Amino acid sequence: MSETPIAVGLVGAGPWAHMVHAPLLAGSPRTSLAGVWARRPDAAAELAASHGAPAFERYEEMLERCDAVAFAVPPDVQAEHAATAARAGKALLLEKPIGLDLAQAQALVDVVDAAGVGSILFLTWRYSPATRAFLAEVAAADPPPIGGRGTFLSGGLLAGPFTTPWRLEHGALLDVGPHIIDLLDAALGRVVGIRAHGDAHRWVGLLLEHESGLVSEVSLSSYTAVVPPRNGVQIYTAAGALDLDTATGITPESAATIASELADTAAGTPHALDVHRGLHLQRLIEEATAQIAVSAPPRP
Repeated sequence: MSETPIAVGLVGAGPWAHMVHAPLLAGSPRTSLAGVWARRPDAAAELAASHGAPAFERYEEMLERCDAVAFAVPPDVQAEHAATAARAGKALLLEKPIGLDLAQAQALVDVVDAAGVGSILFLTWRYSPATRAFLAEVAAADPPPIGGRGTFLSGGLLAGPFTTPWRLEHGALLDVGPHIIDLLDAALGRVVGIRAHGDAHRWVGLLLEHESGLVSEVSLSSYTAVVPPRNGVQIYTAAGALDLDTATGITPESAATIASELADTAAGTPHALDVHRGLHLQRLIEEATAQIAVSAPPRP
């Protein structure tokens, strides 16, 4: 591992950038916050100043000052600016979904592959010690798994900082679906088929068909004010259940892991959760989206 922190530029100055990205990048011994660029210069300046970093008026100027770029912006904005960063030779810390639709996701993957840069996907739960211990326990389970279930239930799109236009338009499946599908895929084998029912702005149910021959089920809604939120995965065996409660979200340990693994990725170490993982998840979500109803979103 390199002893010198990598310089990471941050695109975005919204709630997630304030709460997670900027503190993560500025607080790790393996990364430094090289600066902030956002479409609102005043917001970028405020966030950058709070961490002793510069704000940039031009995105291209920030790219000249960093080794990697992290994104905390809507998926369509990310897809455009991440492609520019990849062409400039920068490693990428990408939010999920990697694009607003499959075409955008595929286009970004093509650019990243052509540029030969590293990428890592911010699937928050996958960097926590609890999740990694859970997946290791599932892999070693005897008797082996016979199926699984995933749940993400919250009121996140009823009110609060994440009632952003793209989330309100597309609902829970595009926003939080990648988290649950990814965990079940990691636990039970690659998802090769998906069946969906419900309504994007109420409740979505998924049946996942795994390459292993197993099946799992998912319930998603960001429109129920259940307290606390009920987010997690259960894997079932003939002897009982293995349970992962993911409601705690990002922890100091997982933040440190993300920063460290981003540094390794920028140094040339491939990561399993790269842009291709994002494309796999986006392909499944696009297929599921085509199968469900889309009502008018509730007003936050």
